[in-house]
Amino acid sequence: MATLLSVNSYFYRRDGSEVVFIEHNRLLAEHGWRIVPFAMHHADNSPSEWSEYFVSEMEFGQPYGLGQKLARAPKVVYSLEARRNIARLIRAVNPDLAHCHSVYHHLSPSILGVLRQHGVPTVMTLHDLKLACPAYHMFNRGAPCEQCAHGRTYNVLRHRCIKGSVTLSGLVWLESVVHRALDSYGKNVDLFISPCRFYIDKLVEWGWPRDKFVHIPNFVDTRSVKANTTAGRGFLYFGRLSPEKGLLALIEAAARAGVRLRIAGTGPQHDALRHRADELGGDVEFTGHLRGDRLTDAISAARATVLPAEWYENAPMSVLESFALGKPVIGARIGGIPELIEDAVTGWTFASGSIDELAATLRHVEELPDCTVAEMGERARRRAEQQFSERAYLARLGETYRRVGVVI
Repeated sequence: MATLLSVNSYFYRRDGSEVVFIEHNRLLAEHGWRIVPFAMHHADNSPSEWSEYFVSEMEFGQPYGLGQKLARAPKVVYSLEARRNIARLIRAVNPDLAHCHSVYHHLSPSILGVLRQHGVPTVMTLHDLKLACPAYHMFNRGAPCEQCAHGRTYNVLRHRCIKGSVTLSGLVWLESVVHRALDSYGKNVDLFISPCRFYIDKLVEWGWPRDKFVHIPNFVDTRSVKANTTAGRGFLYFGRLSPEKGLLALIEAAARAGVRLRIAGTGPQHDALRHRADELGGDVEFTGHLRGDRLTDAISAARATVLPAEWYENAPMSVLESFALGKPVIGARIGGIPELIEDAVTGWTFASGSIDELAATLRHVEELPDCTVAEMGERARRRAEQQFSERAYLARLGETYRRVGVVI
């Protein structure tokens, strides 16, 4: 039995990247791997026999006391605790491979050198653009931002990109400076896995060698969900409520189009979105966070789901989950989204940030015959089964693992 050391800051279904991390673990466990997680302690974590090795909780924006802040600050840049704990875990389980996801300032890239020192082959899935942008998103002041290109990472501090805070932005900038100097990622990660081709192209444009990357799309478990391709009523967004998601534009576009909109999720923009919806008087319902059957039912009841992103989205699980349930997707033409949606076949795309084009698309989809929408949902489901299945993912993953000397 091969042992996988699976590394991620959080050990619960927090966001899309955690869903990928947890489902990846489940899939490999079903195929005979022993999965050993390494993460941060958190009240919402799933139980794990390996939690004694996890590192202390650290959350940006929490009301820590002065002493707690002073103790946590160095860990953002270079965590000695994480290095000690992962070294103990490596000695305890002797992993065949480490697969890292989001590590950054919660665990810190300091752990990558420990993996190299112990001879553990390491791959890393890129859920964002942290390798190039200290603030992850390449998004600032309501638009994509590439001001940190060519090593100008001081811009993260200049623009206070982390929660508008000089202190937090300074810490993240320092983290970036230290690990660029140490070449923590380039020297210690054997291969990077990108779920979208756009991220590979962008990182190569910023100076990374193309041969360090492989493209493996995310997967969705189509076996456990039953598609409902019947054309529903209204449109659904589900995900985080934050500025880069383009939700202010969506609310205005829905009001202009005169269509019903449901928004499922939580996040820092919640109050502003409610206020804007009230101002416009559109038919908007905020459901709060949905999960499990409640989320499945909401997707199944929609005519289409909408992803109005204004940042460089990666390969959103919301698209794949919608496809698996037989629903077409309206998505912005930005980042990796156009790689997933085939126009007028499995959904529709529009110019990111264009309220006029989004409103026209919503109106068009609302007026289409139900049978046309249902046919698109059927094609979306087939695309999920053929291109984003567990089988396809395992085949691509197996090839990647073999490149670093490990056989699934």
